[in-house]
Order: sequence, then C-alpha cells, then structure tokens
Amino acid sequence: MRRRDFIQAAGGAAIAWPLAAAAQQKPTPVIGMLHSQTQESEATRLPAMLQGLRDAGFEHGRNLTIEHRYADGHNDRLPALAAELVKRQVNVIFASTTPPAHAAKAATATIPVVFVTGADPVEVGLVASLNRPGANVTGVTFLVNKIIAKRLELLSAVIPAGAPIGMLAAQGNPNTDGDIRDALAAAKELGRTMHVVKVSPRGELDEAVVTLLQHKVGALFVAPQGDFRIWQKQLIALGERHALPTSFPASYYVAAGGLMSYGPDQMESYREAAIYAGRILKGEKPTDLPVVQSAKFEFAINLKTTKALGLAIPPSILALATNVVE
Repeated sequence: MRRRDFIQAAGGAAIAWPLAAAAQQKPTPVIGMLHSQTQESEATRLPAMLQGLRDAGFEHGRNLTIEHRYADGHNDRLPALAAELVKRQVNVIFASTTPPAHAAKAATATIPVVFVTGADPVEVGLVASLNRPGANVTGVTFLVNKIIAKRLELLSAVIPAGAPIGMLAAQGNPNTDGDIRDALAAAKELGRTMHVVKVSPRGELDEAVVTLLQHKVGALFVAPQGDFRIWQKQLIALGERHALPTSFPASYYVAAGGLMSYGPDQMESYREAAIYAGRILKGEKPTDLPVVQSAKFEFAINLKTTKALGLAIPPSILALATNVVE
C-alpha cells in the first residue's frame, strides 16, 4: 500500500471510530411526570423526586430527561396527557397521586408506571396486591386516607364540644366517596355533626365555605385529596377570613398558615418512588418491586394561627406535635 493511501485509510478509520462508538451509546432515558395539578402546586415535590433519582444514580440533564404533563386541576385531561407520554415512548411514567396513576395505567400495559398515592392502591384498583403488584405498575402509598379518624380526633380536641365540623371533598376524585364515608363514621364516633360539601374542579371554594357556615360549623376539615393542593392559598385565606380552625392532610398547609395537619411525610414518599423509577431504568421490573408503605408520619401545629384564632391547645395535644410552626 502506498504511503498516501495508508494515511487516507487510517484517517478514515479515525473518523469512523468515534462515529461508531457514538452510535453504540444508549439513548438518554426519559421519565414522563404526569400531574393532576399545576406546575406551581407541584413544585414543592420536585426536589424530593430529584433527590430520589440522584440516589438511584440519575440526574436530569446529565443522564436523564424528565418531561412533565400538567392537568391544571382538570382530571378529565389526564387520559390525553398520558397518551402523549406513551406516544413519546418514555421509559417510565411517574404518576403523582391517584388520578394520574389511573390514567397512566389505562394508557399503557408495557411502559412501567410508578405512582405516589395516599389511597390504598389495591382498593382503588392500581395493583393486585402490595407484595405482588402485577403487570407494569408499582409505587409508594402513604395511606393518608386511612388516618381520617385520627385527624378528626385531633381537630375535635381544640374546638368547642358542640361545634359541627365542615368537610370539603373534591368532585370526581376516586377517593371522595370513601373519604366522606370514613369521615362521617369517625365524626359519629366522636359525637360530632359533620356537614360535607363537594367542590368541582373549578374550585368554587368561597361558595362551599359559605354553605358550611350556614350550618354554623366550628372548623374546616379538608379531605386528603391532591386536588386541594392547587387551592392551598385560597383555603388558608378562607380559614383566616372566617376565623375557622383548619385541618389538613400535610404539613405544608400548616407552614402556609393552616392550623394543623396530621399525615405522612409526603416528601419522603416522593423520594422513595423516584428511587423505584431509577431502579426500573436500571433494568428491574415493576412486578418485582412491592408497593412501599410510608411509615413516617408527622403532626404539625401553627402556633401563630392558634393565637390568631384565640384557641387554647391542650398541653396533651401540643405534646404530640412533631412539627411546631412558630
């Protein structure tokens, strides 16, 4: 071979080698995040999810791409948004709360779905069992719907004995009927009258609270449903305006000015679910990953709100608080 031909052949091989190597590199995996709420209301959970992915060895922009789809409080949009993620051929769908999980499960039988839900995923039809989820779906449940009675007990301890309690529940949420049933049963056990108003996805909260006030309710109990995250500021403002003690399912409401909350550490649940998503990206199958049950709960009280309402929190109740907002 002539020297010039050899140099040309060697140069061509040098160019071809990196191209071949690049062609053999795996494409960056994609997680599709499916939300029932707005980007603003979901922002508090994103750091926990990103931390879970980092714990599993993945980082957005480095070796992972994350795409978000938001229903903006309209659950009827979720099936179309789930279909978009399926068409995008994402590697995993991360479903934030129960309605997105249902939409994702209905949209695909092959793409793995990792959910975070406050409901019992067996009761709502997401998995066959906690230990053996089956199919392509698994995730984390913090079973916030199972502690309604405890929340009502804590709220009842700080309001007058004869005061009725008003409950807000979301129309169209698959957990609503069960939550109302459990709340009414718990209120009866406590000797309390409870009045319930369902709120539409458009959030007619002012009218709902006025309706409850007509029944002379002495406190406001917000159902443990993700739908209400989009209305957090409005809920807090209504409680302040009408001097109503409020009970919420998560501590971020209390940090924003609500009176009290009792529930799981939802940030930890999102971190755990993101770790599951990372494990699936590494090759594990959803069928081999049992549903995780959250075991970390917190009771939060806002002392500033307590003072503004003129309430006296019994020392026995205050001693139970794991998170006191000054």
